[in-house]
Order: sequence, then C-alpha cells, then structure tokens
Amino acid sequence: MSNVASGDLAVLPPGMGGSAAAEFAPFVRAFARAFGNRRGAGAAFALYRNEEPLVDIWIGSGGDVPWTRDTGTIVFSATKGITAMVVHRLADRGLLDYSAPVAEYWPEFAANGKHKITVRQMLSHRAGLSGLAPIASGPTDVLDHRLMEQRLAAAKPDRLLGRPAYHALTFGWLVAGLTRAITGASLGELIRTEVVEPLGIEGLHLGRPPADSATSFAPLADSQLGMLARPLGAAVLGRGHRIPGALGAVTRGLFLPGLETIVEGRNPAILDTELGAANGVCTAPALAAMYSALANDGIGAGRRYLGDHTMKALRRVETYQPDHALFYLPMLWRLGYHSLPMPGAHAGFGHLGLGGSFGWVEPRLGLSVGFVHNRLSAAQLGYDQPAAFWLLPLMMRCLRAGPGRVPSSAPSKAA
Repeated sequence: MSNVASGDLAVLPPGMGGSAAAEFAPFVRAFARAFGNRRGAGAAFALYRNEEPLVDIWIGSGGDVPWTRDTGTIVFSATKGITAMVVHRLADRGLLDYSAPVAEYWPEFAANGKHKITVRQMLSHRAGLSGLAPIASGPTDVLDHRLMEQRLAAAKPDRLLGRPAYHALTFGWLVAGLTRAITGASLGELIRTEVVEPLGIEGLHLGRPPADSATSFAPLADSQLGMLARPLGAAVLGRGHRIPGALGAVTRGLFLPGLETIVEGRNPAILDTELGAANGVCTAPALAAMYSALANDGIGAGRRYLGDHTMKALRRVETYQPDHALFYLPMLWRLGYHSLPMPGAHAGFGHLGLGGSFGWVEPRLGLSVGFVHNRLSAAQLGYDQPAAFWLLPLMMRCLRAGPGRVPSSAPSKAA
C-alpha cells in the first residue's frame, strides 16, 4: 500500500490493489471497469502531488500472475520522455546548448548537409530524419542500436527538415548518438546515472529489467500487431514511401516489413536493445516519480535536480505547427515532450506511447502522473490509445471535488 496525502481512503473495487484518496473513488471505479477484465492484461495508475501520492492503484494480471505495484511493461513512446531527461541533465550542467548544432558535439552527424541541425530541432522532431527505410532494411537492423546511430549520422535529411514530423523510432537513436558523443556512455547507462539514481526511482528501465531488479515484467497481451504481416497490410505499408501526405509520413516513420515481430511473444526481442524512443519498461509509480521533478520546479527526491533555466526551457512550446507525421495534430512540441490536443491541456506536457501508456506533468499544480498497461491489440487500439483523454479529465474532476481542491485554473509556479 502507498501512503495517500489526504488521509481518507477510497474503497477499492474487488481485485484492485493499492490505495487512493477518498475523492478519487469515482476514478478508481471507472479504472476498474476499463482495465479489470482483460485476459492476461492489467494496468496501473499513479498520481503524485508535490511528491506525495494521491493515487497508486493497479488491477488485472501481467500474463499468468496478478499485477502488483512492481509490475512494469513496455511503454513504447512514453520512453521518449525518459530519454529527453538525459539531455536536460547534460544541458543543465552546461555540457550542451539546445541552440547549438548537433554536429558541434557529434561531428559525424554533419554528413549530408546536417551541419546546421540543432539540438532544439532534434528534440522537437524537426530534424528531417523520421524515416526508417533510409537507414534500416528490417528488424535485425532496428535491434542494432549502434548501427542505427551510425546510419543516422550519415543520413540525408528529408524534405520535412525544419517542420515537425514525429521521429517515432529515430528520436531515440539520435539522442543516444548525441549523448554518447558528449559523455562516452551508452543511453542505458545514462538513464541509470542521470535519471534513476539521482531521483531514487525503482521500476524504470531501458529494455529488459536486470535480474536483481524488483520490477516484474508483464508481457504484452492480445493480438498485438500481427495483422501488419498479412499480405494486404504488408503490400500497402511496404510502399509507404510512395504514399502522399500524412499517411505516407506516418508509414515512413513506423513501418518496416517484419518490424512487428520484435514485440511478439512473452520474451520479445525489443527488450534486448537500447531503443530510447520505444523500449522503456516502467511501472506507473516510476513514471510519476520521474515527472514529479518537473512538476516541482526541478526539485526531485527532495533536492535540486534541474535548474531554473532548464525548467523554463522545458515549459516553452517550441513549435505550434501541426505535426506532418501525426495526421497534422497540433502536438505543441517542447524539448522532448508534447501537450495534448484537448481543452485545458496547454500547460501540461509529457509523452504518450503506442497502446496508450503515458507519463504526464501539470507544473501549475505540482501534479505528475504515470499510467501503464500491457494490452497491445490492433483491434482495440482505437479504444486504448486515447486513454489519456478520459483518464486525465476524470482525475482532475476528482481532484477539484476533494478537500484539498484546486481551482479550475491556476497561475504558473514560475510566474
């Protein structure tokens, strides 16, 4: 059980573990209905306010065993928020400048006319390097993270250079190449030394949790993405480079023949690489704890984690242009994070992942959130992917109705 800051506790539905402040009773009931009856699947949600837990709940199963507080699963693109924290830690110490060219730190990156692309552009998905086909021929290449770093360094940017076009997988290798060039360390090492250890977090990993970790891995459940391998799907998506407009941009960034195989099975191959855009294995409390440092003006685990200058940079929206690889959605890209295109979400930011897992922060209110679940079903993706669009509003309604209610709008802490 976690401690709950408000004292009184909600009665949890049968099968749910953890605890929640009394005002969140409607939230926990809705959560149980949505995630409590999925075969082989489960989910967890954690909400912190000013580093104190208000909600820490879980339900369902991670494969053949019940979900617990220490159950983690692959959070796909929610990994990007963790990866970005490494860059911000280096920037905070003066080891890189967001406005400087990437090639200033990673000389090989200057090849093919990329010498002017800045760290700021890279973190806000404007580097013109979102496509997979130019750098990888199949899943074996994708699983070789050092090879992908080298090929991106040598690659030529596409016509979307300077405009937001979601770097769905290449984001992680770009950050890994940049940070390796500066520190000499791998991205996995840097996530441990710059994020996990300073913040005292349990349950946050890049790839497979080590054998001595308390994290229990929940394999992905349901039909996953096997339909992509069917002849019709493969025939259409395999010609993604020829599809015009947004659909073509999405396909170029996400699809390679056979790529779906790296997430299949109880022991998927994606666990054994460093894919800073997509293979984080996290628990819900771990994600909430990491974002708590961003919710509290750079203070994490009771001490200074990021300075005021860095926090100001993170809160700034880098581009209001619609994203060309996400069907022209207004993502409001920040430095490695995005807002949600829904009312009232402008000041909050974080990162969603494939299937709907996410980490989130609302810095005006000192709130940080982690949500993880392990169902990856092509048939259910339309229901699972937008989970944040109902979880966050319901969470806020409960918070505003509670004894420590907050106003419907609040001034920025930085004001």
